[in-house]
Amino acid sequence: MDALDRLIDLALAEDIGPGDLTTEALIPDGAMGAAEFLCKERMVLAGIEAAIRTFRAVDPRCSASFFVEEGRVIEAGTVFGRAEGPVRALLTGERTALNFLQRLCGIATNTRRWVDAVAGSRLQLLDTRKTTPGFRALEKAAVRAGGGRNHRFALYDGVLIKDNHLAAVGSIETAIARARGRAPLLTKIEVEVVDVAGADRAAAAGADVILLDNMDDATITEAVRVIAGRALVEISGGISLERLPKLAATGADFVSAGAVTHQARSVDISFNLVGE
Repeated sequence: MDALDRLIDLALAEDIGPGDLTTEALIPDGAMGAAEFLCKERMVLAGIEAAIRTFRAVDPRCSASFFVEEGRVIEAGTVFGRAEGPVRALLTGERTALNFLQRLCGIATNTRRWVDAVAGSRLQLLDTRKTTPGFRALEKAAVRAGGGRNHRFALYDGVLIKDNHLAAVGSIETAIARARGRAPLLTKIEVEVVDVAGADRAAAAGADVILLDNMDDATITEAVRVIAGRALVEISGGISLERLPKLAATGADFVSAGAVTHQARSVDISFNLVGE
């Protein structure tokens, strides 16, 4: 059983417990039917696999298909998918499947707004580790569906030296040297700095990526000038959708924002039984 199956099982156990009292009381065992997914607002589609596997987990006789590819924009009023199987299973799995879809479509839709705000520039949008516990793989996939790119997935797949690391070690130079000596050969070393002097020191010490944290636009522009191509440049901290066009003009390579995931609003999707 993979991580998604475990997450679905946990979500279903939370919602169903020992049984769906309403559905079991009202719907005859063995009744078969179908239902459609209806988009009630403009959105970017994400989370297809989670929805399909949710219904299958409730009853293996269920199937679901989607008429639109993941990552596509869907206009309000569009029927974009259909599930078939035992009516009891469809009704019991409805809320959990919709919870996955609405949350993940919300992240993809929010991400697309941010990506559109830097379109035509060199600045690329990255996500962060500010994700819902247990949902990271799904939420990062939703960011990709929205056109964004993933930063490191977790602590094990990238070196990012932050302010508390530097406070513990003592200097940018020592931290980079230790990371370079211990990390796998092809791992990039990223260092967070808070001023132009720190950016210059990190570049001189051989950082591959320099994260400019909580700087204003003028300071970012100056830090990019001082780094002068010695490292890739990421901007983070205090990032808003409205600020992105100005950040795109600084010459930085990446902007990372936890808001694309943790501030995304779930979109409105309905699931309606239909006649055969």
